[in-house]
Amino acid sequence: MRYPASEKLEIIRTVEGSHLPARQTLDMLGIPRTTFYRWYDRFVDGGLDALADRAPRPWSVWNRIPQDRRDDLIEFALEHEELTARELAVKYTDEKRYFVSESSAYRILKEADLITAPAHVVIKAADEFKDKTTAINQMWQTDFTYFKIIGWGWYYLSTILDDYSRYIIAWKLCTNMRAEDVTDTIELALTASGCDQAVVRHKPRLLSDNGSCYISGDLADWLEDHKMTHVRGAPFHPQTQGKIERWHQTMKNRVLLENYYLPGDLEQQIGAFVEYYNNQRYHESLSNVTPADVYFGRDKAILREREKIKKQTIRQRRLQHQKQAA
Repeated sequence: MRYPASEKLEIIRTVEGSHLPARQTLDMLGIPRTTFYRWYDRFVDGGLDALADRAPRPWSVWNRIPQDRRDDLIEFALEHEELTARELAVKYTDEKRYFVSESSAYRILKEADLITAPAHVVIKAADEFKDKTTAINQMWQTDFTYFKIIGWGWYYLSTILDDYSRYIIAWKLCTNMRAEDVTDTIELALTASGCDQAVVRHKPRLLSDNGSCYISGDLADWLEDHKMTHVRGAPFHPQTQGKIERWHQTMKNRVLLENYYLPGDLEQQIGAFVEYYNNQRYHESLSNVTPADVYFGRDKAILREREKIKKQTIRQRRLQHQKQAA
């Protein structure tokens, strides 16, 4: 079976981020070890482009990024050390109005010895939700995750995530995981989204796991009173709530870099990361726009502008090559 370069990269990142031995992870994915390590060696040497199954095209040399742009990209990367190669390529294109692909950014940074380890891990779920959403506020995913505050004990973060845009609509730090905590978070989301006031045909569906707070009769009564339907994933199958599970991992990778001694300090850090995640972090699954761009309908205009910049950049490179060849 042939895999496109993007899926090979997902497999590499999954194995790198797995807590299991590489052999066991590859057996679960059905990938031979010799095949995987051949992909990995090609990726380390040449980035994403090296994973593609295609012959080299020496006649495409005209499309080489000029040296001054390469130097400028490196300076840009040093000013934004927190960004991955993917995020850096998108931000450079948006701000400098000069198109650079993720694979090109990776190669340039690799040559400059600015990449030493994988920037993040992509988890490939076994299945996906069969009824995909097509607009915002059709379905909200919700779940709890936990934090330990030194001297205070365990606290629990309840979050409402829009399934279509991955936008974090509302969140609440709680001392318990009760149905009341769930309804409080939903009320915050209804207010923030305007769904409590606007005339809508259907309120958002709620997608959750089978935790005790989500199967309680109190929550069922509350949702019925507010004309909201509830969908629960299959037991022992967290992939159904994969988007909010991935949010938890992304958020904890940043927030848990510090220890917390007061609930207010933790709330402040979570709030700051939610702001960053919603409005600044380019999301790979959203064509490298932010969740806020999708939720507020700005994504199509941004992607059209990027395509325009890409065409202008390619035209400039071709003209530059023709001038040098003349």
